[in-house]
Amino acid sequence: MLLFIVLAAIVVLLLLITVVKLNPFVALIITAIGAGLAAGMPLLTTEDSPGIIDSIKTGMGNTLGFLAIVLALGTMLGKMMAESGGAERIARTLIKLFGERNVHWAMMCVAFIVGIPVFFQVGFVLLIPLVFTIARQTGLSLVKIGVPLVAGLSVVHGLVPPHPAAMAAVGIFNADIGKTILYSIIVGLPTAIVAGPLYGNWIGKRIHKEVPKEMGDQLTENAETKQLPGFFNTLFTILVPVFLMLIATVADLFLENGTLASGDFLYQAAKFVGDPVVALLIATVYSFFSLGFFRGLSRETVLKFTNDCLAPTATILLVIGAGGAFNRVLLDSGIGDYIAELATESNVSPILLGWGIAAMIRVATGSATVSMMTAAGIVAPIAMAMPGTNVELLVLATGAGSLILSHVNDSGFWLIKEYFGMSVKETLLTWTALETIISVVALGLILVLNTVV
Repeated sequence: MLLFIVLAAIVVLLLLITVVKLNPFVALIITAIGAGLAAGMPLLTTEDSPGIIDSIKTGMGNTLGFLAIVLALGTMLGKMMAESGGAERIARTLIKLFGERNVHWAMMCVAFIVGIPVFFQVGFVLLIPLVFTIARQTGLSLVKIGVPLVAGLSVVHGLVPPHPAAMAAVGIFNADIGKTILYSIIVGLPTAIVAGPLYGNWIGKRIHKEVPKEMGDQLTENAETKQLPGFFNTLFTILVPVFLMLIATVADLFLENGTLASGDFLYQAAKFVGDPVVALLIATVYSFFSLGFFRGLSRETVLKFTNDCLAPTATILLVIGAGGAFNRVLLDSGIGDYIAELATESNVSPILLGWGIAAMIRVATGSATVSMMTAAGIVAPIAMAMPGTNVELLVLATGAGSLILSHVNDSGFWLIKEYFGMSVKETLLTWTALETIISVVALGLILVLNTVV
């Protein structure tokens, strides 16, 4: 009966989002209440068990208490990079380094680096003028140059913290943030190469698209006259939080169980600066100076940037918070324990299960965030019940599943179609195919890595 409740909850969630066209936040809250009622949870908290509403409050509060800070700081860092021209500086430097013949490889590297502190849509809009400029200068197919760009951005969006869904999954699975970042780079780079330059080169020979004239003229106007920040300055600013979070992981490996006791100041300091909240706070404040004040921007301008960038994050935060609420109801109702017991007895790999559930929800809803959050909530109890499960790789597996088979119910599908001037069929052969390649290749690499670590 409990298993049926979970399946019914997923079906209801999918119907509410896809057929009723309900906002995903509202759909997730309604589904969480319905699952709690069906599982026999009390309406109000008793001595024996938490009530449905308290469970939803706790789940949402626990998720957003951490993630709201991280998301806000990461968004400000991304805004500073966008407005300062830092993203364009990195792109131009790497393209010059790689040369015209290998410009598609340069675009993948650009997207992988620039994508770390910014959302997929923001990174795409930031870099697409550069793609248009290069396509016009070289005469190469827009597809050959553009596919590596969106592949790099998509890999980072789905797999690499501090992106919101990946960070939320880290919290749900109680994974180590530094290890997750390290493994995501080990898995993400080869995946981006296969789905980006390799597939982009192949499909670019078969689908040759010119830059759409009207949009190209608008986006490439005055592109050469901007005063851009330095390459190393920008690169260092972007990577500051990554370095700091990795420091905490190194401290766990070499200080806690080594010659220094965990109570020593060096260990505590490393763990403090490596906490995602502190790491992003340091990086964001640093960006105000490195990309702002030191380049002549006034305090009022920097304040405006940091205020303006927060509004678009509200929807993402609410969906992730509702996903945390749904997760908590599954745990408090006993459904999570029951699923964990079934999975333990059947010896199903949590990594395959997480990928499969996320993939199914992604295809049905079109939302990578919704699919990753829902899958994490279902699989987390299984991971806790099965000793030896690598939770960091489980984060990556759910992220990989959440990227598969993007099609007409995904806003990203239409974004790529319109900017590249493609038909629906051409978008399916480029964007949908590369998203599926990312998902499958990443899963394969995760399974290989799982045998090693």
